[in-house]
Amino acid sequence: MRGGRRTIDTDALPYAAGAIGLAVITFLYRDFALQWQPVPTGIANRATLVLVSAALLGLGGLLALLPRTGFLRLLLPAQYLVWALALHVPVVLAKPGVGTLLGFAEVFALATGGAALFLGRRPGQTRTVLRVLFGLCAIVFGISHFVYAGITASMVPGWLPKPLYWAYFTGGAHIAAGLALVSGTAATLAATLLAVMCGSFVVLLHAPRVVAAPSNRVEWTMLLIALSITGAAWLARGLAQAGRARPFSGR
Repeated sequence: MRGGRRTIDTDALPYAAGAIGLAVITFLYRDFALQWQPVPTGIANRATLVLVSAALLGLGGLLALLPRTGFLRLLLPAQYLVWALALHVPVVLAKPGVGTLLGFAEVFALATGGAALFLGRRPGQTRTVLRVLFGLCAIVFGISHFVYAGITASMVPGWLPKPLYWAYFTGGAHIAAGLALVSGTAATLAATLLAVMCGSFVVLLHAPRVVAAPSNRVEWTMLLIALSITGAAWLARGLAQAGRARPFSGR
């Protein structure tokens, strides 16, 4: 830290680490990020695009950590926005349902939450729109826990009793956090608790699965996406804090 200013934004660490990890996985496997980056198999110059994607993810992750790079910090959330709109929206339109909507919401949450890196504390309505959009994504996460309760329960660690209970509980927690973010009521607390819950998924659910199958690309990708969503929720606190009502200033 020099002159009282941070050289690295520690709040962005989970978000950035998730992207950098995805960049490494993309490069090692020479392929896109599975269902989170559903690039058509027949697309021209696919091998080259994979390497470009890996490079952009890595660069975006690094820029996210550097508060002095200004609007360049939007490179990473902008990539996720492209994934959501160009790759997931066609899938949702072709096959509407909670499953395809969940895929869109997960990536769109990375875009909207990550935008707080640059826009979260600036004046205007943009932060409010981003907060609401991120909250809607959290609601979709919760709905999917109820619709796919059996699948969700199957992923609960074996040492936790009543896995179906945890599927419903976490689903309800997602929805409650999403409603708080959409309404602006206790939004900072909701974003914080959502980040803590998602972080617990990384530690208690995904990390042990990676340890058990360290060469499994799917498990690594799931862990890194979960870490990225945790980071996006943590950054969304900035959207919530900036959206608090302030005393009337006469302007």
